[in-house]
Amino acid sequence: MEEFSTLQKISIWILPVLFAITIHEVSHGWVANLLGDPTAKMLGRLSINPIKHIDPIGTVLIPAMTLLFTGFIFGYAKPVPVTYENLRKPKRDMAWVALAGPGSNLLMAVFWALLIRLALQLFQSYPTVGLFMIASGIAGIMVNLILMVLNLIPLPPLDGGRVMTSLLPAPLANQFAKIEPFGFIILIILLVVGILGSIIWPIVLQLLLGFSQIAGLTEQELSALLIAIGALRA
Repeated sequence: MEEFSTLQKISIWILPVLFAITIHEVSHGWVANLLGDPTAKMLGRLSINPIKHIDPIGTVLIPAMTLLFTGFIFGYAKPVPVTYENLRKPKRDMAWVALAGPGSNLLMAVFWALLIRLALQLFQSYPTVGLFMIASGIAGIMVNLILMVLNLIPLPPLDGGRVMTSLLPAPLANQFAKIEPFGFIILIILLVVGILGSIIWPIVLQLLLGFSQIAGLTEQELSALLIAIGALRA
């Protein structure tokens, strides 16, 4: 299978990325609303309209840069606001709010895998449409698994960091939460030195193999598709 052109890659990655980051953020707000905090709802952020969640850097600049330098698109949306004090049991409920994002990515990965199964049936009669759906499905599975695994790292302000803060005893939680202003800088350093990739990629690739089985793809077909959409190098 030949590698797709840049324009084709954009069309393949754009919807999976937008929905992955949008639904991830909406899920935080939706669970917060269920647990007593209507902040996101009042601000109109419980919407799957990507425009309401666009962040100039995370949704525009970073996806453009990752496409240019890596061949595929990745990014993040504007965080949904959560008012901690409004939650019924703030310390406990904040963990559920945090887990909602990665949980939504897991469910979306399942959705894309099932879509690939449908596309495999269509491929025989409509090869162009079927191939596009299969490629988009692989992109959807991959970006959601990356978001899920990345956000479960126990580093504030990632979701895993917020879960850790909720689980720790109050004195330790307060000390741990002080990392948050530096969390993004730490994440960038880990990325640049290669530690972040060595942590998340083995997990993502193992999960990807599992989801490819749900999708009905062989390991060889998966590898060929990952190369074609620019997620792996030949």
